[in-house]
Amino acid sequence: MINTYDQLIIGSGFAGLCAAIKLKEQGENNFVILERNDWLGGTWYDNHYPGAACDVESHLYSFSFEPNPNWSRQFSPQQEILKYMEHCAEKYDLYKHLQYNTTVTQATFDEAKGIWNVSAEGGQNFSARSIITCSGGLSQPMFPDIKGIDSFKGTMFHSAKWEKKFDAKGKTVAVIGTGASAIQIVPTIAPDVKQLYLFQRTPPWIMPKPDAEISSLRRWLYNNLPFTQALYRRRLYWQHELMALGFIKRPGILKFASKLSLRFLKQSVPDEKLREKLTPSYVMGCKRVLISNDYYPALTRNNVEVITDGIQQINETGVLTKDGVQRNIDTIIIATGFQAAEEVSRFAVNGRNGMDLNEAWREGAEAYLGTTVSGFPNMFLVVGPNTGLGHSSMILMIEAQVNLIMESLKALKQKQAKFIDLKRDVQQEYNRDIQEKLSHTVWQNGGCVSWYQMKNGKNVTLWPGFTFTFMKRTKKFEEEKYEIVN
Repeated sequence: MINTYDQLIIGSGFAGLCAAIKLKEQGENNFVILERNDWLGGTWYDNHYPGAACDVESHLYSFSFEPNPNWSRQFSPQQEILKYMEHCAEKYDLYKHLQYNTTVTQATFDEAKGIWNVSAEGGQNFSARSIITCSGGLSQPMFPDIKGIDSFKGTMFHSAKWEKKFDAKGKTVAVIGTGASAIQIVPTIAPDVKQLYLFQRTPPWIMPKPDAEISSLRRWLYNNLPFTQALYRRRLYWQHELMALGFIKRPGILKFASKLSLRFLKQSVPDEKLREKLTPSYVMGCKRVLISNDYYPALTRNNVEVITDGIQQINETGVLTKDGVQRNIDTIIIATGFQAAEEVSRFAVNGRNGMDLNEAWREGAEAYLGTTVSGFPNMFLVVGPNTGLGHSSMILMIEAQVNLIMESLKALKQKQAKFIDLKRDVQQEYNRDIQEKLSHTVWQNGGCVSWYQMKNGKNVTLWPGFTFTFMKRTKKFEEEKYEIVN
């Protein structure tokens, strides 16, 4: 049996929910949202580790069309973000469109009929005129390539697949990685563990986190005078856009921010040897700048040790470092992030003439405005190549991309076309321009290796500009850049 729809959405994170809401606003109701997990939320369902929270203010990290006047904190925790997403699904009547525990394995375009045939685990089959892939760049956990990692006899899991029954009390724990997840996990579990070993390859730049509870007075204002919340969101928006200046236009701004960060480190870590371990040697912004008030203090605890010697191998009982020291461990927490730059499609995708998307992206993922890919008609990506941000809320980019998708679907219907396909030369020219702009940014010239880049150095994740420039470019469907087939 084949389940037939007009549109098929893959993933139910912020991107999938936004696409579904906007489809309904256009009067489109014959669609399904396929979700591999047993509940909605995407990364905010997966990442439920202790201390999980957003590093962008909640009033900016939420849909512009669905403001939440009742956020409890400046930077809301995971549970509250997931609750907000559930509220959106309820308000916009999306639950009836959601199909859980459905992992897509293949999508194949039938050029003669102008439809996508989609297969999922368990033998389920679907067909749709258009597919919108919202599986996200931060959905596939990355495990480090460490000798013997599979030989460990204790408990080991990735931060994105946190063991719900895990109790840190009295355990000797190793945390591998010092990225955004680790700086939230370490301070949360450090008071409970017997010993925590933090294995650090590269220290991150860290700034204080301006987090606090949002007062009942402010929440009253936002509920009763909505324009006050709109003004606050606008203020946050421009604060973050100013940060982008340092990454792409005015690197001098980063020098000032670096001094503030180093001062924060000195104030937080009195021990000179530990402080030296935690001092970055690359330009701020080359890797994602992190924010935390309790990470540095956690590292000064007597039961926490920062190890920088490098891991030689993991064995049955623990971790052996390159200096020959064996540390026996009860639990290893892998906090090395996600396959962002190197990951291509999570499932097999075949477009016109059998074109394989993974093969097309062998040298690096490319799309037009991160949304459409030449040779793959009526297929749209949200949070596609070069749409990531180093300075602001990804919800801004998601809404902009979804707007472009809705405009494209309108054109498809109005022209009664079988399909629309991005012209190859448009994609090539656009991506040459993107890479040229990236070559002048701190992300390419900051002296570090980051998850923004592929092993060959190509940056396929970040947008080299302001969000308002991206919003402007995604406002309308540019007919001349597409082949329209009736």
